[in-house]
Amino acid sequence: MSGHSKWANIKHKKARSDEKKGKVFTKIAKEIIIAARDGGGDPDNNPRLKALIQKAKGVNMPNENILRAIKRGTGEIEGGNIEEVTYEGYGPGGVALMLSIVTDNRNRTAADIRHLFSKHGGNLGEAGCVSWMFRKKGLLTLNSEDIGMDADEFMLIAIEAGAEDVREDSGVLEVITSPEDFSTVKEQLENYGIRFDSAQVAMVPETIVDVNDLETAKKVLKLVDILEDHDDVQEVYANFSIPDDIMEKVQLQ
Repeated sequence: MSGHSKWANIKHKKARSDEKKGKVFTKIAKEIIIAARDGGGDPDNNPRLKALIQKAKGVNMPNENILRAIKRGTGEIEGGNIEEVTYEGYGPGGVALMLSIVTDNRNRTAADIRHLFSKHGGNLGEAGCVSWMFRKKGLLTLNSEDIGMDADEFMLIAIEAGAEDVREDSGVLEVITSPEDFSTVKEQLENYGIRFDSAQVAMVPETIVDVNDLETAKKVLKLVDILEDHDDVQEVYANFSIPDDIMEKVQLQ
């Protein structure tokens, strides 16, 4: 995960255009609709909704957008029927990819995603073809320079807060939790003044594919970028790890 997390952190720090920001708002709104529909509109009794509201505020999503999405989910405002699906496949170099999708037209989305995989050197697979390589976990990431304390001290605090593991790779720290402990660990670490670049319940890979070839790395990152940009794709989970020297070359091109 570390190679992908580092790439995500790099993109997170880039300034977003208004168009990009609008797309982010739309994607989060879809997640909020699903969460409110499945667990109710009260964030105090719906941990998933609570986490999504925090995520929305973290990207400065207007409150009226958040409230409108919640009301759509609870049925107070009418809206089209949307559903959650997961797509799985392989990218260049045998990299495993899992896509979290929210769509109002499954057939259209499936055709789009299949086309993107095929066009960029990947293959959309059957359900279950790569999911066995991933486990659902809470994932908190940040730059090791931003923790404001010694790395060993941070790791100890995270473990005491309930984290299952803390990993560091190329300046990126990953705090791994169970899905159930995610909110508690996040809140306790934030009490120390720590702010995360990303915080989500994600599919974390247990099997890593090392991508040591520049051209393959470029193709993998291009495919991930394009998939993430699709309107119906909420998240792309991948199991690649790219060495620092290769990642730096990709960024320069």
